[in-house]
Amino acid sequence: MLEIFYSTKYKNQRVAVLIDVQNLYHSARALFQKRVNFKELLETAVGDRQLIRAFAYVVSTKTGEEKPFFEALSKLGIEIRVKELQEYYDGMKKADWDVGIAVDAIKTASIVDVIVLASGDGDYTPLVEYLKNQGRRVEVMAFGKSTSTKLREIADNFIDLDENPKKFLIKSY
Repeated sequence: MLEIFYSTKYKNQRVAVLIDVQNLYHSARALFQKRVNFKELLETAVGDRQLIRAFAYVVSTKTGEEKPFFEALSKLGIEIRVKELQEYYDGMKKADWDVGIAVDAIKTASIVDVIVLASGDGDYTPLVEYLKNQGRRVEVMAFGKSTSTKLREIADNFIDLDENPKKFLIKSY
């Protein structure tokens, strides 16, 4: 399968990478008690191809403790999309980027050949189908154990981060 994976990547392909930070963060923490190495993730997503845009969808809190993390992502050349954590009167917290990621994917699709979606969230299945119908190659990167089966199946390529934890994960909590 590895040979097929590399044979479908061409140096002249223009790539956009969309990273669902919360999805990957929670998967890495639940499965491995570690954090994601976003530098390796981005390098693997792009390969020898031409990176056009990379977005990380993040959530900010009132404490601001995540600011150094946001700065580290920016230094990698990743554009940060920030949404404030919503806290409801009943104590429930929510920060959902699904629509924002979908909108950016659709807007960016006109200037790229490949969209790499770094998320295992099955809610993106209709988005992947739409992008493929628009003639775009869609690759998904996520932790296989926590990725939607349907999302894995419809992607042009699925990169399972579970298969190389030493590469895609960093220190424990």
